Amino acid sequence: MGKIIDFNCTYDNSIGMFKEVTQKTNLQFPEAYKHWDSMTILAKELKEHDKSPFCELPFCHTVEGEAMGGSINYGDDKIGPRAKDYICTTAEEILALPEIDYSKGRISEVLKACEYLRKKGENVVLYVSGPFTIMNVLIDPRHVFKIFKKNPEAMKDIFHKFQNEILRFIAEAQKSGVNMISYGDSSGGLNILGPKVSEQVVEMFTYPLLKSIEEILSDETIVLLCPKTTFALLGTDKAVWKDIQMKAPIKYAKACVEVIGKAKFIGQMCIKNKEFELKNGIIKAIDLL
Repeated sequence: MGKIIDFNCTYDNSIGMFKEVTQKTNLQFPEAYKHWDSMTILAKELKEHDKSPFCELPFCHTVEGEAMGGSINYGDDKIGPRAKDYICTTAEEILALPEIDYSKGRISEVLKACEYLRKKGENVVLYVSGPFTIMNVLIDPRHVFKIFKKNPEAMKDIFHKFQNEILRFIAEAQKSGVNMISYGDSSGGLNILGPKVSEQVVEMFTYPLLKSIEEILSDETIVLLCPKTTFALLGTDKAVWKDIQMKAPIKYAKACVEVIGKAKFIGQMCIKNKEFELKNGIIKAIDLL
């Protein structure tokens, strides 16, 4: 087995809005974060601000946790929704949380916004969070590490629960026409978990999840992996790079759109880094082994 290399990302778990974007909309905050129609307005304004080839939803990493019962501070016109108060302290409480109902609440509004934007011809990136990022909304990380160390069987059950929810979310996203899914779990990165636990997470969760995603992913959909996830897969010999030649030079964000249908997974750079340029025109796909 190789060695996991960390990716130093300045966008870790980033949330929030540019005030110059929100001021253009005349929307009321935080209500604008809760409804599909205002979400579409924000997403299009943000796309224009960033000169991006796609719209992005949601504007935070809290929708899955909230949909499982998490307590949320909805923020304002400068900072988006974020975790408020933890609702769990034990593995049993995490496992007892309800399945997500994708037909109601803010997560339903996100899917409606995605569907509307796709019907208007927009490329849409849906941000899907990994288990540690979701748990950040629900339980103090200290309790998570305690469960991982003292009760690995319970941790397996928790991972199984979150894997099912992520797969269901991606299935619902594809029904809504989403063609780009961003998956990341910065709260479970190497810099937080350390090498040994990171390897265990790849074996227990990340690799099985992505293999399952690969099976349900349509040819019109691509998964954009956080580089932290990419390097964890490469470092545990679960994946390899595959070069795809594009026209050079090309910005990474544009290449991500153009490579849809040619790859299932890519993830050499953070998708939030809109100015990153592939000077040689080579985008690296990720082939799972």
